[in-house]
Amino acid sequence: MTTRHASTVSPVELLSDYRAGSSFFFSSPHGVLLAEGVAATVPSVAAPGELGALPARVAAALAEAEPGALVVGAVPFDHNAAASLVVPEGVRRAGAFPAELRLPELSMNVPEWEITPVPEPAAYVRSVRAALTPLRSGELDKVVLSRSLELTAPTTVDLGPLLNNLIRRDPTGYTFAADLPGRTLIGASPELLLTRRGASVVSNPLAGSAARSADPEEDRRRAEALLVSAKDRHEHAVVVDAVAAGLRPYCRTLDVPAAPELVRTATMWHLSTRVTGELADERTSALELAAALHPTPAVCGTPVGAARDKIHALEPFDRGFYTGMVGWCDGNGDGDWVVTIRCAEADDHSLRLFAGAGIVGDSSPEAELAETAAKFRTLLLAMGIEQIA
Repeated sequence: MTTRHASTVSPVELLSDYRAGSSFFFSSPHGVLLAEGVAATVPSVAAPGELGALPARVAAALAEAEPGALVVGAVPFDHNAAASLVVPEGVRRAGAFPAELRLPELSMNVPEWEITPVPEPAAYVRSVRAALTPLRSGELDKVVLSRSLELTAPTTVDLGPLLNNLIRRDPTGYTFAADLPGRTLIGASPELLLTRRGASVVSNPLAGSAARSADPEEDRRRAEALLVSAKDRHEHAVVVDAVAAGLRPYCRTLDVPAAPELVRTATMWHLSTRVTGELADERTSALELAAALHPTPAVCGTPVGAARDKIHALEPFDRGFYTGMVGWCDGNGDGDWVVTIRCAEADDHSLRLFAGAGIVGDSSPEAELAETAAKFRTLLLAMGIEQIA
């Protein structure tokens, strides 16, 4: 496998060289990675325990690969569904995009999109209402319900401009494009599931959200209201507690801040807690740690098993790789994995966008619908579409 590093390539060059169908692109505050070609595929079969078996399969694939090789790709929401992970033929790396990056807005050159919401907004509101009964009875503490938009184009869809526009709006975020069988997973996630460098591990769960406003005063009011919202802080604490519980068995030390902070993207405010730790055993890989956390209550709910059952009962589609994880891992066990949200699965003529909201006992169905609409804006604005309900 060939590898070029930051001294010989720029992040903008890697962005311009991305090609859907033959590349894996991953941008983070640590740097930019473009992987090309497939030297080997990590064996993957859809069977019970699929996620638990992945770290060993990845380790075996890297042991057989050339020195310095990586595994890149995506893992689905369902623990028993097949992942899409490969050892690429070549990898190029660059430094991170600067916060002051100025990229042009590029057109996807689609004259008109045919748009189908799944489910319809009214049906989504009914599903949220249906979830409130088990939430208020104590059967569930939280469940995340999502919906999708299916966008079909009369012409071939070029994902290069979409990737460019996602980075243009949030250059220091986590932006990705990963090949899947017959399609591409593309998006800009605000949420770091797990990064590992040596003995150091970091997870940055987000839960509790508010839409941004173009008016600075209103935008500040929304942020301040989110920070003191009892409903959102409870929802956030559930996620942080689960992440801390997942990491604690692997860590010699673990630091969990007592209160969340605000973070923002181009379209949303989020409550954020940065959990940091030191591994007790450096043989534990980033993928093994990420698998131990996935799915967090931020994208599933709690208790996880009951929340997953409710999702299957109320959502009228298979999430696939949405609310899974996407990233990379190397032979030393280092790597980055982010939660696969603010994303779409795309093929030659269509994109399916996804957005979800965390439902708790005092949730308002109409407010949760509005939250999903705000989350769709990350992809819609990058596609040149102003707003869809």
